[in-house]
Amino acid sequence: MNKLHSLNRLINEDSNKYFIRTYGCQMNEHDSEQIAFMLNKAGFKRTEDIDESDLIILNTCSIRANAENKVYGLLGQLKKYKKDKNNNKIIAICGCMPQRESSLEELTNKYENIDIIFGTNTIHKFPELLLNYINENRKEIAVRESFNLEYEVLGYSYLYSHKAFVNIMYGCNNFCTYCIVPFTRGREVSRPLEEIITEVKKLAKNGVKEITLLGQNVNSYGNDFDKPISFSELLKELDKIEGIEQIRFMTSHPKDISDKLIQSFQSLNNLERHLHLPVQSGSNRILKEMNRTYSREKYIDIVNKTRKLNPDISITTDIMVGFPGETEEDFEETLDLVRICEFESAFTFIYSPREGTKAAKMENFVDKDIINDRFKRLTDLLYEIALKKNIKLIGSVQRVLVDEISKTNDEYLNGRTSSFLNVNFKGEKDLIGKFVNVKIIDANTFALEGEIIDV
Repeated sequence: MNKLHSLNRLINEDSNKYFIRTYGCQMNEHDSEQIAFMLNKAGFKRTEDIDESDLIILNTCSIRANAENKVYGLLGQLKKYKKDKNNNKIIAICGCMPQRESSLEELTNKYENIDIIFGTNTIHKFPELLLNYINENRKEIAVRESFNLEYEVLGYSYLYSHKAFVNIMYGCNNFCTYCIVPFTRGREVSRPLEEIITEVKKLAKNGVKEITLLGQNVNSYGNDFDKPISFSELLKELDKIEGIEQIRFMTSHPKDISDKLIQSFQSLNNLERHLHLPVQSGSNRILKEMNRTYSREKYIDIVNKTRKLNPDISITTDIMVGFPGETEEDFEETLDLVRICEFESAFTFIYSPREGTKAAKMENFVDKDIINDRFKRLTDLLYEIALKKNIKLIGSVQRVLVDEISKTNDEYLNGRTSSFLNVNFKGEKDLIGKFVNVKIIDANTFALEGEIIDV
């Protein structure tokens, strides 16, 4: 924290604006909240205008090539600032990209306009790096370091006053053959139960009503403790905290989901009726090649069991198209699984080779035209199912936590149902952060439209 005070003495009102762009998952978003907290403490002010900023931070993702390409594209655009000798903008890059050796080498050698590089495990060092750069005007790099939960104590500047992300664990032990996460974020480390409870109680005291628990695989929470604690036990403890009215979590790995967790949706008052359960493929052969360690039959059984006990639950998923060696038969099995499970929605991805993973060394890469055709067929089916399910909700009344003014129409507000469905409805902005009952009057593939019936 002394570094924050030192930074505070150095900056002035004419050079204290920072801009953060975040790529990737909720973990990255939460990391950006910690960076924002440190900068705010040091006296910096956030801006959404990159041109007026004095400090630019790009928090990056490595899980797909497309995410990295977006970063490289923006870095190319930012070179204009360094060509102007009178421009003193500082450019920092962090997140998962620098954790990959090949990406770090490219960022260091090909992009001279980058002033500071740090990784997911060295966020706590950012004030020191920034201070060193300001004092000595030299490139600062701090990437390689083992994760230490003590770094978590700094704090966060949350984007919303009524809801917040809470990290419960870091890293991943699964080593899916297509995934770079275990190499960029390391092995699983769970935060102590007492520490999480303390943070959530503090959030509740500050007016937070909804928390989303984060982890690459929340189902394995506590397995690394000397005396293991299950994820369902953690949920039970958090459900007791006064002031917290909604609990969500992501993401879950099917191999670790337990009957106790499935029952928690029924037994806990504040656990929202939404389960994000990535399947990736409906083909047992491809699942084995992916090292997912469950079968399509096991996955379908989990979905059926969950919906039987919790009929109003929403189940969403991740599905990948074009994994190396995927045949038409494999893909048809994925379509068949989608028809059986009838997901409320899905994140769909085209396979992207990641250097350092086993899948990147596999042969039989699928032709791009075939992948594009399969991707369209998959999304067409998913959209058809989502529309059918959303239409069934017309006439129902949903309890909604109001999040923000709609990005497409400032006369409307936006929020989500317990089952995580997106709802737009007319209302005054002073309702943001409050619960309202909304009657659904219309629906499309991606959202519901409603009207407030009482506040």
